[in-house]
Amino acid sequence: MGLASTILLIALLAPVLNPYEPYTDRNYAARLQPPSLEHWFGTDGLGRDILDLVWYGLRTSLLISLVAVGLGLMLGVLLGLVAGYFRGWLETPIGWLTDILLAFPTILLAIAIVTVTGPSIPSVMIAVGIVQIPIFIRLTRSMVLSLREQEFVETVRAFGATPGRIIFYHILPASLAPLIVQATLSLGTATLEAAGLGFLGLGAQPPTPELGTMLSDAFKGGYALSSPWTMLFPGLLITLTVLAFNLLGDGLRDALDPREFRI
Repeated sequence: MGLASTILLIALLAPVLNPYEPYTDRNYAARLQPPSLEHWFGTDGLGRDILDLVWYGLRTSLLISLVAVGLGLMLGVLLGLVAGYFRGWLETPIGWLTDILLAFPTILLAIAIVTVTGPSIPSVMIAVGIVQIPIFIRLTRSMVLSLREQEFVETVRAFGATPGRIIFYHILPASLAPLIVQATLSLGTATLEAAGLGFLGLGAQPPTPELGTMLSDAFKGGYALSSPWTMLFPGLLITLTVLAFNLLGDGLRDALDPREFRI
């Protein structure tokens, strides 16, 4: 929880702590300087301070992850609720959609979507969001199947509650705990997928800083061996971000598990 909160706080406060202008904050005389008291993380091939870049790159990566997971969560939960509650002919096409999406490796599917829509931040949000949809469909459907025959659902159904009211006022609230945990874990995978697309040149376009794009610039510029700090710090921040959300998800799973015994 603490690591995730720190990362989110750094991303939110970046414009306050050190405003950055990508078109003007360059110093070609200070290209590829190693970490020092003046530039804590060193400088890149354009003389930009890498500490500034990773702060703003983190903001971009987190924005992509949050929007993408939000998109996958909303669509996946909606389709999972429909498939799990109504079953029958509505469940079949949703099941086909889930199987088709799961048949492709997530990064390859995301690459295909971004290739069609064009490299940009919104395209990455859509692509990463789409590959998250089947995860939430399956989780929601399994939760609905286990809840739809429970006594509290049968009771409100006997009192004449409509399917919509049963789904959104009774079944969905009872399913929130595992969905919250999965959404938190998905933030880590979404960050990794967004960084992968950025590394391939399919994500944020220059001069917008993004962690995957920073790795790509350093790799393509040939700085990986001669100036390793250009790749070290963006890669380290990606690792810490993924680790933070995984730890947060594990902590929430333990905290929200009703079977957990507490004294």
